[in-house]
Amino acid sequence: MLAGNREAFAPLVEKYRRAALACAIATLGGVSDAEDVAQEAFVRAFTHLNTCRDHARFGAWLLTIVKRLALNHARALRRRPTRPLDPEKHARSTAIHASSTHAPSDRAALWRALGRLPAHQREVLLLADLEHLSHAEIAARTGLSVFMSRRHLSDARRMVLAYLRTSHVE
Repeated sequence: MLAGNREAFAPLVEKYRRAALACAIATLGGVSDAEDVAQEAFVRAFTHLNTCRDHARFGAWLLTIVKRLALNHARALRRRPTRPLDPEKHARSTAIHASSTHAPSDRAALWRALGRLPAHQREVLLLADLEHLSHAEIAARTGLSVFMSRRHLSDARRMVLAYLRTSHVE
C-alpha cells in the first residue's frame, strides 16, 4: 500500500502534477494560486490515501480534491479585495509557459484569452492541449460526458482564437 510511503507516492505526483495544475488553473485563472492549491491537493491525497476507494482511479480522485480545494480558494478570494490578472507575470511563470519561440506579448495574449474562458472550458482546454488527454480521459477526470468534453473544447478553442485574432488587430 502507498499510504505513508513517500517513495511510492512520488511517481504519482510526477504523473499527475501537470493535470492537477491545469485543473487548478482552470478554476482559479492564476498560476501562483493554482500551484498552491495543487500542492495542497497532493499533501491531502498523501495523508488521506486510505480513503481512495479505487486506486485505479487515483487521477480522478486527486482531481476531485484539486477542484474542491480550488473552489474553496476561489470563494476565499472573492471575500478579499482582488487584483486583475497580470498576464505578463503569468507569461513569465516557469510552471506553465508557451513555447519559448513565442514572444512574451503572444504568451500574455494567450493568458488573457484563457482568462476570459469560463472555468469549465478552460479546464477542458488545458487538459486536452497541455496534458494531451483524450475526451474519454477528460470526461472521467471532470465528470463531464465525452460529448460535453468535445463541445467545451471546441467552444474554448474557437473563443481563444477569436480573442487572439482581435487582440492582434487592435
